[in-house]
Amino acid sequence: MKIELFLDEDVHSGLAHALRKRGYDVIHAQELDRKGRSDSDQLLFAIQQERCLFTFNVKDFVILHNQYAKSQQEHFGIIVSKQLSFRESMSKLLRLLQRTAKETMKNHLEFL
Repeated sequence: MKIELFLDEDVHSGLAHALRKRGYDVIHAQELDRKGRSDSDQLLFAIQQERCLFTFNVKDFVILHNQYAKSQQEHFGIIVSKQLSFRESMSKLLRLLQRTAKETMKNHLEFL
């Protein structure tokens, strides 16, 4: 089963549209008027939607992942990356999405 993504507000907003054109189920925080929400709130939303979260906010989401692991809380995956151009983000995400199943990402932290 394909990974379903929730893109954090710091990710290029056009990435959601470009990935949807390629057949992926993707939503962006800005499309849902979730701009300015806390990191923990964004992750909780992703969990409620059973989506893997993608963000450029490496430090804070690594901390959140570790907190979840320590307290044995589940999430549907977190993909983190340093700030990348649109083209590079798209290329790297597509490679990851093509080789990784949704089930594999559960409770997993992936560095793009």
